[in-house]
Amino acid sequence: MLGWKKTPPIRTLVGEGTVVTGELRFSDGLRIDGEVQGDVVASGEGRTLLVISEKARVHGKVRAGHVIINGSVHGPVVAETLLELQPKARIVGDVKYEALEMHQGATIQGGLLPLQVDDKPSLKLAASATGVPDRGLSQPAASNPLHKI
Repeated sequence: MLGWKKTPPIRTLVGEGTVVTGELRFSDGLRIDGEVQGDVVASGEGRTLLVISEKARVHGKVRAGHVIINGSVHGPVVAETLLELQPKARIVGDVKYEALEMHQGATIQGGLLPLQVDDKPSLKLAASATGVPDRGLSQPAASNPLHKI
């Protein structure tokens, strides 16, 4: 699991049939089998694990290190290390992730954005990066004799 030696323990459970209203903050691990009407946010330092089971529903923002979803989320999702979308996952909202694992059947109605896009180096052509003239390679395709269709 991305170099983790040990998965954080699940110390908190929102059981099936339970409805929590308001922001829910947790450390280590949290499993949701019920419903949360509000944001679910990992707090503190260290690794965190959030499991949203098949029967669970969250109406609000979700943010944690490792997020596993097999239920329903209506709101944005941010997974700081790994996002696992299992077959019955349903997300309505934008998703940001460091790494993504998506099973067949999972659906997202929103945008998919990798985290740290600004930290990645921009793409440079090898010819322009070395200072060597491009010898006409940047010409439009019609006038470039090296371009084949």
